[in-house]
Amino acid sequence: MKFRPLHDRVLLRRIEADKTTAGGIIIPDTVKEKPQEGEVIAVGPGARDESGKINALDVKAGDRVLFGKWSGTEVKIDGEELLIMKESDIMGVLEGTVAKSGKKAA
Repeated sequence: MKFRPLHDRVLLRRIEADKTTAGGIIIPDTVKEKPQEGEVIAVGPGARDESGKINALDVKAGDRVLFGKWSGTEVKIDGEELLIMKESDIMGVLEGTVAKSGKKAA
């Protein structure tokens, strides 16, 4: 099934956090918090301003983003749990990868 968000809404998949700590301690599911990081699956065309012009969104499919703990609406599409939220609920886009030395790549 294909899903296309409307206006300034974004469809994203949560990225699960590691199940163990850096020290090797396994975190049980009962105390694990829901991740606040996700991958954008689809975006709407954008919101209309007062003059009726559509303003495109800053995020695009494939972006890794951070969002608020209680943001979005959980939905199940094709058996997969996803989130739908407004672009304004997204705090930022994660760019680059973490290098082996622990410093972010520029």
